[in-house]
Amino acid sequence: MKNSIIILFSAILFSNLMSAQLKPVKYTEGSQQLNGLFVKSAKKSSNNPGILLLPAWLGIDNASKGIAEELSKLGYHVFIADIYGEGNYPKNTGEAGKQAGFYKTNYEAYQKRIDAALKELVKAGANADNIVAIGYCFGGTGVLEAARGHLNVKGIASFHGGLGKDASRKTETINTKVLICHGADDPFVPKDEIASFQQEMRDSKADWQMIYYANSVHSFTNPEAGNDNSKGAAYNAVAAKRSFNHLQLFLNEVLKK
Repeated sequence: MKNSIIILFSAILFSNLMSAQLKPVKYTEGSQQLNGLFVKSAKKSSNNPGILLLPAWLGIDNASKGIAEELSKLGYHVFIADIYGEGNYPKNTGEAGKQAGFYKTNYEAYQKRIDAALKELVKAGANADNIVAIGYCFGGTGVLEAARGHLNVKGIASFHGGLGKDASRKTETINTKVLICHGADDPFVPKDEIASFQQEMRDSKADWQMIYYANSVHSFTNPEAGNDNSKGAAYNAVAAKRSFNHLQLFLNEVLKK
C-alpha cells in the first residue's frame, strides 16, 4: 500500500513537471516556417486565460522562456512567438537590428506574424477571447502593433519597448487595454517619441497606463543584460520585480481566471 502511494505521488509530481515544460510548436505564416514554444497552465480553469509573449530582437531567449514558465505557474497558457522564422534567425545584434528594423517599418507584416502566433495559442488551448499579449524590447513594439492592428487581445503589456509609429499613419480607436512599463532613464526611446505615444493614446481613446522605473534603462527585465547603465541596456532587479508585479495586477484586472 505504501509503495502504491509513493508511485501515485511520483506520477502526479512527474505530471506536474511535464505540464510546466516548454514544448516546441512548428507553424507557418504564409510560406515561412516558424518555431514557437508553448507551456500550458499549471492550474485548471474553465476560462483558459492565455498570454502571447513576443521576445526581444534576438528572438526566443532565456529571458522569455523564464517569464513564460513563471506565468504558467500563475495559471496562464503561454505561447512564445517566433517572428523571424527558419533561415532568418539573427546571429548577432547587427543582424537582429536589421531584422527588427524590417518589421518595425513593415508593421503589417509584423501584425501578421503576431496574429499567426495568436492562433497557435488558441489551438493549444487558450480561450480566444481571454488573451493578453506581452512583449519585451522589440516585442514590446510588437504588442503595440497588436493593439493598433485590432488583433483579438484584451490587453497588451510592453516592457522597455519602442513606442513610436510613423506620423503618416492614421490614429484609430484602440479598444485594447494598454500597460507600458518603461525605464525612466532609457536612452533608446526619445522624449518626443514618448510624448507622441501618449498623445496617440489620448487621441485613440485608449485605456492606458505608463509606469516609469527609477534608475532603469533599456532591457531592465533581462538578467543577461549586465548591470552597467552607462551602456544604455542593463538589468535592474528591483525594476524587474516591480514590473512583474504590475503585470500580475494588470492580468488580474483584464483576464478571467
